Amino acid sequence: MYKDPIKGFIFDLDGTLVTSELNFTEIKENIGCPLDEDILEYISQIQDDHRRKAAEMYVVEMELKDALNATWICGAQCFLEQLHAHSIPMAIVTRNCRSATSVKINNNHIPIKLVLTREDAPSKPDPTALQLIAKEGRMEPSDIVYVGDYIYDIQAANRANMRAWSFGFDAQGYPQNKVDKYFDSFTELNINEFVAQK
Repeated sequence: MYKDPIKGFIFDLDGTLVTSELNFTEIKENIGCPLDEDILEYISQIQDDHRRKAAEMYVVEMELKDALNATWICGAQCFLEQLHAHSIPMAIVTRNCRSATSVKINNNHIPIKLVLTREDAPSKPDPTALQLIAKEGRMEPSDIVYVGDYIYDIQAANRANMRAWSFGFDAQGYPQNKVDKYFDSFTELNINEFVAQK
């Protein structure tokens, strides 16, 4: 456990702050990606330019379609409002494209300005985006929490030396990765337990 109070929060977007109904199995089938491979990694390795661009466009199309129906995850909006009231810096790091991310943030009035997508930095589990945010905020990575709902989020937090909070994702099958906090609902979180009081 960390003794120092948390000084910043970074959030994943899909499945963490807002809902998502992306069907990854269907997407993989449509672009020819093996079911056990990562979609973005697979696309990046397609040699044929035309086929690679077609796959990229299809994924963006699916993301934009999904973005139109995204709504707040229960309790997430209230939690962000509490962080804002305590002047805790916040950011978002997502594997989404920038256009779909903007739709989700704008439609739901998510009060976070610092947002990095896969077009801004290498995709998770690469820790680069998290490290960039820590550097911009002039904070030690260990003072920042990254909240996500998948193993890539935990891995990225670990590699960036940040605290990893797992929202509704059981990482017990990945014993090499460290999770600092598990929670199944934002309503479980008591902000007074982990942030510095004024």
